Amino acid sequence: MSDQVRAAVQTAPGTIELREFPRPAIGADDGLLRVEANGICGSDVEMFRGHMRMGSGKPVIPGHEPLGIIEEVGDRAAARWGVEPGDRVALEVIVPCRACHDCLTGRYQSCRNRGNAHGVTGTDVAPSLWGGMAEHLYLSPNAVLHKIDRNLPAELAVMFNPLGAGVRWAVHLGGIGLGDTVLVLGAGQRGIASVIAARAAGAGTIIITGLESDAHKLELAREFGADHTVVVDGDGAQDPVETVLDLTGGAGADVVLELTPMAAAPLTQALRAAKHGGTVVLAGLKGGRENPLNTDLIINRALTVRGAYGVDARGYAEAIAIIESGRFPLEKLHTHTFGLDDTALALRTLAGDEPGEHAVHVSVHPHLH
Repeated sequence: MSDQVRAAVQTAPGTIELREFPRPAIGADDGLLRVEANGICGSDVEMFRGHMRMGSGKPVIPGHEPLGIIEEVGDRAAARWGVEPGDRVALEVIVPCRACHDCLTGRYQSCRNRGNAHGVTGTDVAPSLWGGMAEHLYLSPNAVLHKIDRNLPAELAVMFNPLGAGVRWAVHLGGIGLGDTVLVLGAGQRGIASVIAARAAGAGTIIITGLESDAHKLELAREFGADHTVVVDGDGAQDPVETVLDLTGGAGADVVLELTPMAAAPLTQALRAAKHGGTVVLAGLKGGRENPLNTDLIINRALTVRGAYGVDARGYAEAIAIIESGRFPLEKLHTHTFGLDDTALALRTLAGDEPGEHAVHVSVHPHLH
């Protein structure tokens, strides 16, 4: 057993370095995860590109979607988490205090005392191993874990985060129900995951938008339950608002999910495509850029607008149940697997910066050589 742990460290925008860190000593209240796989999402890409800040701005081990095997765990931690060595677990990003009013009333994502977060906390904070792009990850006492079937291929099990986002944003926040018309703006991982969640919840009509370059993603979205795909750029560009109004006889969508990164125009499209009294869920980060959110549309159309901050325990649990059910051919979503040495290549591939590669779900497997 090596006393050093290899990890990919982002030291600056576009720069990943392989470094080694001391393997942390584990006591009664914490643990050590052997990372099997870490999924990459759009926020990892934007952080890599420098469009979003890397946590404190210090060097950081990226990766907030870690899946792995419990390698070491203290007695009290094992009892608290309900795990033992050899169990496979998925980790949540947030590490709440578990004791404040927000935590005790079920709003732990709002915890003001939350500690170090996975894939965000810098390597300057001991014991450095906070992100999933590493051979091992430190499990601090208040980490939130979810057990998941060890028999699943790692590249499927690691989809717990994007699918959890789809479940929470579409169903829990959007309130999608039987027969609803749903518009999903953005055909990335979480857009397709939202299609899956909406279909599982009984939506009647699902419409998803994308770019010409997203043709492979839109095709997958149809396979997973989208009824209509809308290409919003190029020579044959379609207006998503007009499409929705045509399909609904002018009424609009019951629920609109705005998931596009960095783009401002879809915000107004979301408000215009929703029916009077409908719900709009905003989850596409814009990197702090100014954007024209037309509040008159919200008022005059009596819209409910909800901000989607990550995924909570219920979202993860229901997503894991969907994965374990085998109901959907999720293997079609996974397109690329990389080892730790190729972390930068993995990020560039998901970003669409590698010619000829059409990525949907990409994961880094630190022990793959």
